[in-house]
Amino acid sequence: MRTNAALPTADIVAGLSIAGLLLPEAVAYSGVAALPPQAGVIALFAGLVCYGLIGRSRYAIVSATSSSAAVLAAATLAMVGRDVAARAALASILVVGAGVAFFLAGVLRLGVMSNLIARPVLRGYAFGLALVIAVKQWPTLVDMHAQSGNFFTLVAEIVRRAGEWKIPSLACGLAALIALFVLERARRVPGALLVIVASIAASSWLAAQGVALTGPIHLALEWPTFAQPGNGQWLQLIEFSFALMFILYAESYSSIRTYALKHDDAVQPNRDLIALAVANALSGLFHGAPVGAGYSATSANESAGAQSRLAGLTAVAVVLALVLLFLPFIEHIPEPVLAAIVIHAVSHSLRVGVFHNYFQWQRDRLVALAAVIAVMAFGILDGLLAAIAFSVVMLLRTLASPRLVELGRVGAHDYVSAARFPNASMVPDMVVLRPEEPLFFANAEPLFAQARQLVAQRGATRLVVLSLEESPDLDSTAIESLAEFCTWLGTKGVALRVARLKDLARDALVRADLAQLPPATALDYSSVDDAVKGEGINATASL
Repeated sequence: MRTNAALPTADIVAGLSIAGLLLPEAVAYSGVAALPPQAGVIALFAGLVCYGLIGRSRYAIVSATSSSAAVLAAATLAMVGRDVAARAALASILVVGAGVAFFLAGVLRLGVMSNLIARPVLRGYAFGLALVIAVKQWPTLVDMHAQSGNFFTLVAEIVRRAGEWKIPSLACGLAALIALFVLERARRVPGALLVIVASIAASSWLAAQGVALTGPIHLALEWPTFAQPGNGQWLQLIEFSFALMFILYAESYSSIRTYALKHDDAVQPNRDLIALAVANALSGLFHGAPVGAGYSATSANESAGAQSRLAGLTAVAVVLALVLLFLPFIEHIPEPVLAAIVIHAVSHSLRVGVFHNYFQWQRDRLVALAAVIAVMAFGILDGLLAAIAFSVVMLLRTLASPRLVELGRVGAHDYVSAARFPNASMVPDMVVLRPEEPLFFANAEPLFAQARQLVAQRGATRLVVLSLEESPDLDSTAIESLAEFCTWLGTKGVALRVARLKDLARDALVRADLAQLPPATALDYSSVDDAVKGEGINATASL
């Protein structure tokens, strides 16, 4: 274990290490967001300072991220088209809007809202988004002005116009990309910074060969100004602001939680929501990009030996020094190198192995693959919504497929699935049934239809026991269907007892006050065996 005296040194070393990664990534992600280079740098300062002072994760690095930059670019393109000035003005409003959405979520204590997106959706979306971002960076890598926006049409255009690729630009980008992959093997070596320094040193020669450079970066602080949105755009602004906030928090919470579990740290999601709210509001006010705790930067920080948020604050100081002292040099970074940095950053999400478990477990394979296809086919925002909708549809499809199991007795008290345990004994004059999914509007009627069929097949029956341990609550359709089942049993002289009711389900049935289920005798059986004994049937007669 490290001593407290050693902690600041470790954090300072980590801050020095990650600063070389964060600055070029910030400039690169500005391009992904269709914003000027300074937007990413402003976001970097806002994210690191605000989270360092307010946030709670020891390892999270809050800065511009590839996914949020891509979402912002898609939102501004959808609202105002390709007008650069209009997109920049609108982007500031959206980033501030995301900050407001974060604040509302924090005040309402919605810190676990990212759980609304299933992990297969997140992993599939991240894979597809990384692929989309990498392909969209290719025209910059080869200095080709692409016209297509859709993933598939862009791929087709890139291939069709291969003859227009600028060889010097392609060579520069590929050399940078190879160097980044080689240098990443040395965990504490700032590979991105070394590549940037080398490219700046060669920038004059590269420019003479026709390789485009970043150009002027204006970091003078100005009083925040915003453009007035057009008529009918306010609803879109709200929708896109919440979408931006949601994807930022899903990404941030995933990074924060991963390293909290790894180091046995406590997670304070609502406090982190407020930190992200302040960081995004401040970044947007000064026309910066949206910020979140990106996985690649957070992972690099942890790998560099960070022990507290001091590492991020150290990185701020180093980046500030770099900007103040070397800004003219930063303006000479070749654009293909920035594209290579983005491609390298998102390449960590392009691991097919993340889907291995879903195929091995035979669970959620279609959901994960649908998320990949959705983001490529429908775009970044619509793709996420389509992936979430598909996961919900698949869940409803599973829950709506009624599975009813008949239980038999094993030993003195246990009732188990007769299909799974052939040795289980059926009690004469009694049928014990258990739904395998929670009862709700989509499966209640077909499930009770199966129950009627099973009871009819058994012939003479005096008692039906319904075990509802899988249903935490009952909606109105389930209660009405249960009442109809009770009435049908009553016409045949068959009694019904309900076992293993959860509190909410029991309360619902008490309020329903079904004549066939008097609460005093029918709703408090904690087991199937209790229900059988309450009926007074000699359940051991057949054993």
